[in-house]
Amino acid sequence: MEPVKILGMKAESGRWVLVLLGMVINLCLGTIYSWSVFVAPLTAYFSQDLGLTVTATDVLLPFSVFLAFFALAMPLTGKYIETLGPRKVTIIGGFLTGLGWLLASTVSSVWQLHLMYGVIGGLGVGIAYGVPVAVAARWFPDRRGLAVGLVLLGFGFSAFVTANLAGYLITAMGVMATFRVFGIAFIVLTFLLALPLVFPPAGWKPEGWNPPAPKPGEAVSCDHTRTEMLHTRSFYALWVCYFIGCLAGLMAIGIAKPVGTEVVGIDTGLATLLVGFFAIFNGGGRPVFGSLTDRLNPRNTAVISFVLIAAASLLMWQVPTVPVYILAFAILWGCLGGWLAIAPTATASYFGTCDYPRCYGVVFLAYGAGAIAGPQLAGFIRTATGSYLGVFPYVLVLALAGLVIAWFLLRPPVGKAAGQ
Repeated sequence: MEPVKILGMKAESGRWVLVLLGMVINLCLGTIYSWSVFVAPLTAYFSQDLGLTVTATDVLLPFSVFLAFFALAMPLTGKYIETLGPRKVTIIGGFLTGLGWLLASTVSSVWQLHLMYGVIGGLGVGIAYGVPVAVAARWFPDRRGLAVGLVLLGFGFSAFVTANLAGYLITAMGVMATFRVFGIAFIVLTFLLALPLVFPPAGWKPEGWNPPAPKPGEAVSCDHTRTEMLHTRSFYALWVCYFIGCLAGLMAIGIAKPVGTEVVGIDTGLATLLVGFFAIFNGGGRPVFGSLTDRLNPRNTAVISFVLIAAASLLMWQVPTVPVYILAFAILWGCLGGWLAIAPTATASYFGTCDYPRCYGVVFLAYGAGAIAGPQLAGFIRTATGSYLGVFPYVLVLALAGLVIAWFLLRPPVGKAAGQ
């Protein structure tokens, strides 16, 4: 058999190029994490330019709609990654993502923004997002957590680049022109970056690597289909833990800038810079927690994340000062990044890779549920109480519940469709 090559390189080296390409694709897709930078300009645009009355919940809702359709598209498109191949699916998703941003520049109401940006853009990201993850999981059976974490780093790190770029473009060109620029850029970039994406040949493994023997009592069937996965207790424990981690993190992302300006009193410019700063933790949390998952196992890594989320929420609730705000939101953003590495790695480890895109698509619905619940909870409390501060005790309680669930239930299934 001829040696497998990627872009003319030996597969063991060329696969790292695929990780890099996936990272940049996700950087484009992850611009949704800069949404808090758009909140104030959009509020001003709808209220001042168009004469509409909008609330905090109204302006946060397109963010939730986007993430919800992002999550819904994942399980629906998983099988097409296998039949059409990673290249075509990424191009389709990238086009829809850019189209959503382009059409958002034409809206004249918040509800139109929900449809153009939230539905179309969210579907596009949902179609494309799982592809680099699936490619990395296939090419890196030996270092799956690290590879998946690095690919997802681009999504989390996106706001570091795009929040400041968006802030600059909004000041220079206006918020609607910024939507237009981003839309064109995403269509072009995702098309070019998708061209080299391929899966390894069946049965390929890195040279010199052999799968380690499972530890006693931890034998995991590596060939669960999506239906078989749904008959395991492990799936439901993972789904609930993922939901709690995403609720806390996506809430923090949606309100990062307004909490900084309204609750702790920093100026708008610094708040925008801090959104980019928090994105470093969101991006860095993915390879860090991915490596921890490889070393410690998903359950122990999940427990660590919930301890951190609980501590950050307690601090922000009790001591709402600038230093605590920076520390707490860095932790919350970092733990969201962590869950976006823990969950896909756990899915592949617990249920195998033969039906991975469809399996992780169902697991990823937890992200969509968290995307709806987190920002909307924050918006409701802000509207009802006049402050975002009241959201943190709720997140604290959820994190403690997640810790208990992870400790007792987040374990690999004993056998295929064991009905645990």
